[in-house]
Amino acid sequence: MNSLFPATHTAFVGHRLLAAGPLPDVALAVKAAAPRSADAILVFEDATGRQIDLDLSGTDADVVRRHPAVEPEERPPLDLAPAPAAARARGRPKLGVVAREVTLLPRHWEWLAAQPGGASVALRKLVEKARRENESADRRRRRQEAAYRYMSSMAGNLPGFEEAVRALYADDPQAFAEHVQSWPEDVRAYATRLAWRDAQVREDLA
Repeated sequence: MNSLFPATHTAFVGHRLLAAGPLPDVALAVKAAAPRSADAILVFEDATGRQIDLDLSGTDADVVRRHPAVEPEERPPLDLAPAPAAARARGRPKLGVVAREVTLLPRHWEWLAAQPGGASVALRKLVEKARRENESADRRRRRQEAAYRYMSSMAGNLPGFEEAVRALYADDPQAFAEHVQSWPEDVRAYATRLAWRDAQVREDLA
């Protein structure tokens, strides 16, 4: 998870922005606003566009304790080699690797076994190479999925929704902006932020 997909959240009262930032701050803002709000309050995870539920019972301290601002953990490198029968007493330790099972055809195993360092090293190199080559496409997919989730929750009944979705997946920010122009300001701004955050095509939420 990088700075373009932060561990922050955004809350809406109806179509109006209520709060944005770390989860504890957003949860407290929702707790304070809920008793006097006639409209539904929805909270979204900025990284994924998913709607989340909050447990607002108890004191403010209880709410903060249940909704900590936890940064996404880095996934450890994956070691697909079979786990050793016994721990080795000597040699370089495999720090951060996890043993898993993988199924390949015999010719794949033969090719991997012939590579310098063996199958595990070769597989890790292949995975890292694929990650680098597909990074741009993966980032685009993540932002499109996040924007679509949010739009489906908040704008599914708004005019131009289907056209905006098509523009989103066509990677056409100009057409997207045209189709969401009539949406409530805060909904339009947040959808635009999710849709184009790594393309530097945004609206100011202020």
